[in-house]
Amino acid sequence: MTRKIFRSILLVAGVVLAAGMVIMTGCLYSYFGGVQEQQLQDELSLAVSGVENGGTAYLERLPAERFRLTWIASDGRVLYDTQVVDVASMENHAGRQEVQEALKNGSGESSRYSDTLLQQTLYVARRLTDGTVLRISVSRATAGMLALGMLQPMLVVLAAALIFAGLMAGRLSRRIVDPLNRLDLEHPLENDAYEELAPLLSRINYQHKEIDAQLRTLRQKTDEFTQITGSMQEGLVLLDEKGTVLSINHAACRLFQADNGCVGRDFLTVDRSHELSLALETARKEGHSQLRCQRNGREYQLDASRIQSGGETVGTVLLTFDVTEQEYAERNRREFTANVSHELKTPLQGIVGSAELIQSGMVKPEDMPRFVGHIHDEASRMVTLVEDIIRLSQLDEGDAMPTETVDLLALSQEAVTNLQDAAAKQQVSLSVDGGHAPVIGVRRLLYEVIFNLCDNAIKYNVPDGAVKVQVSSENGISSVTVSDTGIGIAPEHQSRVFERFYRVDKSHSKASGGTGLGLSIVKHAVQYHHGDIRLTSKPGEGTVIRITFPAAAR
Repeated sequence: MTRKIFRSILLVAGVVLAAGMVIMTGCLYSYFGGVQEQQLQDELSLAVSGVENGGTAYLERLPAERFRLTWIASDGRVLYDTQVVDVASMENHAGRQEVQEALKNGSGESSRYSDTLLQQTLYVARRLTDGTVLRISVSRATAGMLALGMLQPMLVVLAAALIFAGLMAGRLSRRIVDPLNRLDLEHPLENDAYEELAPLLSRINYQHKEIDAQLRTLRQKTDEFTQITGSMQEGLVLLDEKGTVLSINHAACRLFQADNGCVGRDFLTVDRSHELSLALETARKEGHSQLRCQRNGREYQLDASRIQSGGETVGTVLLTFDVTEQEYAERNRREFTANVSHELKTPLQGIVGSAELIQSGMVKPEDMPRFVGHIHDEASRMVTLVEDIIRLSQLDEGDAMPTETVDLLALSQEAVTNLQDAAAKQQVSLSVDGGHAPVIGVRRLLYEVIFNLCDNAIKYNVPDGAVKVQVSSENGISSVTVSDTGIGIAPEHQSRVFERFYRVDKSHSKASGGTGLGLSIVKHAVQYHHGDIRLTSKPGEGTVIRITFPAAAR
């Protein structure tokens, strides 16, 4: 700090002295220039009198070292020049500014670069009584030389002033800093220092109080962190740069079969897994690493991340996640993909086979409609399957769709009306009963839920059977119940009927044109609307499926 104050004071002194010297030099130059100009005016006045009385003879007697005199005719011809012998070779001076002003106003002056003298020159001209012009000139360098002549002693004075300023700056900076070095920052209000420091010391005292409060808050946050990490389902382990355990929560203790006594010990004494040790080392070197392992009959994912501060590694954080359910879902996804491939391949093979027979000419003309119909049926089946897959994908993604208030009774009546022909074909009676049941949801999805339930009830019914749809709304719950008198579902199949591509009777499903996704779409659409679905069934007696939704406020 002392050096900074010293440099600042010395810099200010140097700038002030340099500025003063520049200003003084400018003033001297301006002063000498004014003196020089006045001297020219005086000399010109004498020369004008001499020329008017003595003519050229007067000019020939004058010394040419100090000033240059030029006698110019009214038409610009040079009549005489004290520094040029052959005036006839000189160019016409009628265009010179000072000459023009003198001819017009009686006198004139200008300053410009002289090609003859090869330097900046000051010109002063005056008109004589006979109409000619007498001009006097002198180099501007004369004034500059006078100013520069004063520069040397000024530099000596400047150097001396700088040395003195340096000594004073050093002494002053120490006097300023010494009281600051003696400050007691632990008890700021007890210091007897500069009055100007009083606000700073008060601020420091206030900050001491703030720091104490922050420490109390930090301890509170630490306790809260301990409580939060203790209640986490995920395991959390904090390690320092050497792998020593700094903190471990209860979930991690259960996973690694340890206790809080492991804090302060090397993590390798807690878990000696070679794979985990490599993962932690990779995280310290590369910043992050992952590991999948099985512990206690469940699947876990371990994420290790490097902790840095100031560009240096200060520790590692290890998070453990129970991914058993995720792994199960991923397995189901793979099975779904395989089922989709199989379900798409089967109709494609039928289409390709029929098309190849037609293309080869092996199909008789009378059999052509049957083969074309087969291609149409299989293609329609593929289209239906793809549409169902797209619906399921949209539901899986959980994309937001526009919602509105939908009356389940009106929606059920619409679905029943559209299925009357199918019901009549299957010799099944289809009816709907109940009252208005408003819900907030996606109309298209809710319609598809009711339509699929009724369609399934018709397909898996018996001749002269019945399908009844009951709609109700009470106690903030809107419900739709679809009951049939069909073949029913065996108990071992009831928990799986909502799985994708699961069929209780595969031959019956294929014959009815089902994709195996209808009930799965129903389940996901109900879940999308935060609803619930319940199935009750007895083989040979029929099935009852009830779906419920939160009722919309009226």
